[in-house]
Amino acid sequence: MLIRAAGLGAEAAYKLLTGSVVPRPIAWITTVSPAGLVNLAPFSAFTFLSNTPPMIGVSIGRKAGVLKDTARNIRASREFVVNVADESRIDAVHASAREYPADVGEAELLGLATVASAAVVPPRLAVARVALECRLVRVLTFGAARTNFFVAMVEVFQIDDAILTDGKIDTARLRPLARLGGPRYATLGSIVSRAPIPTTPK
Repeated sequence: MLIRAAGLGAEAAYKLLTGSVVPRPIAWITTVSPAGLVNLAPFSAFTFLSNTPPMIGVSIGRKAGVLKDTARNIRASREFVVNVADESRIDAVHASAREYPADVGEAELLGLATVASAAVVPPRLAVARVALECRLVRVLTFGAARTNFFVAMVEVFQIDDAILTDGKIDTARLRPLARLGGPRYATLGSIVSRAPIPTTPK
């Protein structure tokens, strides 16, 4: 079937994109509101942008044209933490995606303990085996829905010693959770390795 993007509505295009760009890593983000409330929400339009310096990007849409709590908090404080959820946290990740009132702290509501960060005010989740403490660099806006793309510098990597070997994260031990289209998730599955590609001298 040939589907021309120009004739699609926002919801139809969203369904096709989220079903095509899969699996997507989940940024389980903790922020702090101006009132000091810890907010927690998952976002799956998430990637890394640079290794020198280490930078990541996460896209956060609006709800009925209004900024979500996470986006509003990041704009206000310019700090946030990306927690990487493992597959055992699927129910908590899914529950934290609900639209709660701004005065509700999702981490506390879901019984998820937090730990003070080393470089930023928002805490990290105690259950996260990987957490990236981030400081906002810039915000880009895209599309008719004015979706925000937050570009941030990673100030601190918080990594569980048990999954780190020779400076590399053992993905099989991390068992990260991924997002598919709709209210569906994916786990890591089998890992297939190949020999490293040799570097060709220039």
